[in-house]
Amino acid sequence: MQAVKQGSGMIVLGLESSCDETGVALYDTERGLIAQQLHSQIDLHAAYGGVVPELASRDHVRRMPVLIRQALAEAGVSMAGLDAIAYTAGPGLAGALLIAAGTGQALAATLGIPALPIHHLEGHLLSPLLADDAPAFPFVALLVSGGHTQLMRVDGVGRYALLGESVDDAAGEAFDKTAKLMGLAYPGGPVLARLADQGVAGRVKLPRPMLHSGDLNFSFSGLKTAVMTQLRDASIAPADMAAEFQAAVVDVLVAKSLAALKQTGLSRLVVAGGVGANQALRARLNEATARRRQRVFYPEPALCTDNGAMIAFAGALRLLDGEGEGEGGAHAVAVRPRWPLDSLSAPR
Repeated sequence: MQAVKQGSGMIVLGLESSCDETGVALYDTERGLIAQQLHSQIDLHAAYGGVVPELASRDHVRRMPVLIRQALAEAGVSMAGLDAIAYTAGPGLAGALLIAAGTGQALAATLGIPALPIHHLEGHLLSPLLADDAPAFPFVALLVSGGHTQLMRVDGVGRYALLGESVDDAAGEAFDKTAKLMGLAYPGGPVLARLADQGVAGRVKLPRPMLHSGDLNFSFSGLKTAVMTQLRDASIAPADMAAEFQAAVVDVLVAKSLAALKQTGLSRLVVAGGVGANQALRARLNEATARRRQRVFYPEPALCTDNGAMIAFAGALRLLDGEGEGEGGAHAVAVRPRWPLDSLSAPR
């Protein structure tokens, strides 16, 4: 296998297919993000009210080659111009993950370049570094998405320490399940957030689970159950229910994030993942950190959901730190549907 190119910009192709979005992007270590293509499967799964894994995998198979060709054309780069391929290896849906993994390993073997398996959450965690106003290490990261709610201490690429996590439903999962209980359209989380803008928090009383637990863990399953109980009262306006639910989630996320900053003695907070795009959460975090002379950083809105750019970028950072050099032998296709983020090691 050829050595990693030195002395000039390296181009990494990033592939993402962990759930219901097919993402492809090209990142140049000198020029930055040079192409990005994304296909969402929302319309495909809407009829079922949730992601159907088999349908997701089949759609990734159809979309991935097309998006790769489009990204290469957008950047004006040929396959021969690639220096490495990064792909999401986990966590996620096993069948869906295999599409990016199989494609990435096959292309890398054909081109004689490194293939870099990337942790999906590492991609989210590092995505705010793509912004012009990027945070410096170390920082506290709040990873908040449909499948994960975690607080991490981040000291560098691959240097992650788990501070706290959800013991049951993640915040995004609670948003989606609550929206379904309320009869809202799929995908429910964003719909619920928009409905909350029309309501008034406090007209309905919902708990703030584990707000005073004394640790940095989360629990949102009971909040969903409380909503189900309150929905028996037909006099409650759906917008008020949505506003109170969102306020309860935001209260807990903000309180735990501030506690993590205090516990670590750090002053920088990074928020990543789909729920990180929630405007109520951003407003509260901006206000709370400003009062404490701390700073909060977010990825660009287009990078909050699953995408290839974050995978290409994470791969580029690992490539720059020497990962992938001298690779050889068989290109095994392996994925990890369950993969703890704090089990990652720093690049060599």
